[in-house]
Amino acid sequence: MNDFLQTVDWSRAQFALTAIYHWLFVPLTLGLSFMIAFMETKYYISGDEFWKRTTKFWMRIFGINFAIGVATGIILEFEFGTNWSNYSHFVGDIFGAPLAIEGIMAFFMESTFIAVMFFGWNKVSKGFHLASTWLTAIGANLSALWILVANAWMQYPTGCTFNLETVRNEMTSFWDVLLSPVAIDKFTHTVTSSFALAAAVVIGISAWYLLRGRERKMARHSIAIASVFGLVFSIVAAFTGDRSGAVVAKYQPMKLAAMEGLYDGEQGAPLTVIGIVRPEEERTSNDDAFYFKIDIPKMLSVMSFRDSEAYVAGINDLLDGNPEQGIMSAEEKMRRGRVAVAELERYKEAKTAGDEEVIAKVRRKFDPDTPEGREFLSEYFAYFGYGYIATPEELVPNVPLLFYSFRVMVGVGTLLILAFALVWWLNRRDRLADKRWLLRCLILLIPLAYLASQAGWIIAEVGRQPWAIQDMMPVSAAASRIGSTSVMVTFFIFLALFTALLAAELSIMFKQIKIGPDNEKR
Repeated sequence: MNDFLQTVDWSRAQFALTAIYHWLFVPLTLGLSFMIAFMETKYYISGDEFWKRTTKFWMRIFGINFAIGVATGIILEFEFGTNWSNYSHFVGDIFGAPLAIEGIMAFFMESTFIAVMFFGWNKVSKGFHLASTWLTAIGANLSALWILVANAWMQYPTGCTFNLETVRNEMTSFWDVLLSPVAIDKFTHTVTSSFALAAAVVIGISAWYLLRGRERKMARHSIAIASVFGLVFSIVAAFTGDRSGAVVAKYQPMKLAAMEGLYDGEQGAPLTVIGIVRPEEERTSNDDAFYFKIDIPKMLSVMSFRDSEAYVAGINDLLDGNPEQGIMSAEEKMRRGRVAVAELERYKEAKTAGDEEVIAKVRRKFDPDTPEGREFLSEYFAYFGYGYIATPEELVPNVPLLFYSFRVMVGVGTLLILAFALVWWLNRRDRLADKRWLLRCLILLIPLAYLASQAGWIIAEVGRQPWAIQDMMPVSAAASRIGSTSVMVTFFIFLALFTALLAAELSIMFKQIKIGPDNEKR
């Protein structure tokens, strides 16, 4: 048992490592692909060779990230089979569908047309090349759509039913999976925030050129496009983020409580703008959760439920229960979950023994078309995942990590909006190149944008813990039963490999930036 627990921890670490490295490359390609398509459209309309050179330069930056993003993404998908085989067996019929569509439709689309985009200059017509660039951008973002739909289902499982015979969940409605509120908000927020990150990268690289008095025309025109692109989508990201917060409050209240360091639920709950969280052993209530904090009265209730007097559940409510608010205790959910797990074990034993009477009784409990089945499924099987939870405390994610990550994400997002607006205004008046202090700050904005992007994924994934699938399957039940040593060894192999890939990617990118656009007049 101890070895298996180590396997779970190492599997979580390995998956987190792969996901973090993968997401270093993806968001830039999502946004940069559309800016490249717009630049090539300018070339197609104007026939100005300047736009062709500019387009080809940013294409090289895109291509470097795309190649390594694909490599890390493939490894990430394989880990579902190697490290999380129980998860793959339990929900593979549902989770595999959007991933299959991503591979067959979106990835095939982008990988086909990216070849024309890079190697089709002067070999195909200008119109077909332009179409290929746009289709590559659309394909890359469609790829993100299906992957995010799969991830959203892990946050809010819907459109499925449990098959007692196979002990698997099976899809009943593809549209419920695709159009769930979590899926819609996750896609729109992730993609629009990625567009803002890509704009920050384009502006930062262009600022580097302005600092050195190089490629001034390309830098100014690139900033003109990226600042508008970034400003629009960073504002949209703020709105989608606000909507995502309301969805989290409804479907993942423990994540919300941890993000806010809220231990005791409140009516008219305040939003903590900034604070310093106390160590875990010192935290039991709202009074001792922080060394200090600055609040906005009632704002958390407004953001979560659009009602200034709405009750926002805290960590203690979700663990101990709150009958007045209709919140069941964790202990009761665990008890009901164990009843559901016991019925599955009973069914398995009855099938082995050939006991048809017991088999029939258990089947009736899992039949949604009978009153007995509807009651059992809603009152007991709905808490099936809690049957594998050992103690209520396991249900509380890492409060300080979520609290600080959320504020990093929101803080940098706000900074990006202000920066894009200022850069657009100064660049339009040809005054940006004279603000050398600002140009240096714009370069530093690149790592900040990546930090905010990673913080967003920390909130999404760490906030869901201990669940692999929210309320349905904890990570302890999802992991493959393999030796912890093998997972530990592959973790360090991947760490070395991904670090080498990142170093190579940065080296190649910096080299291409120093070279600049081909044949660009300086």
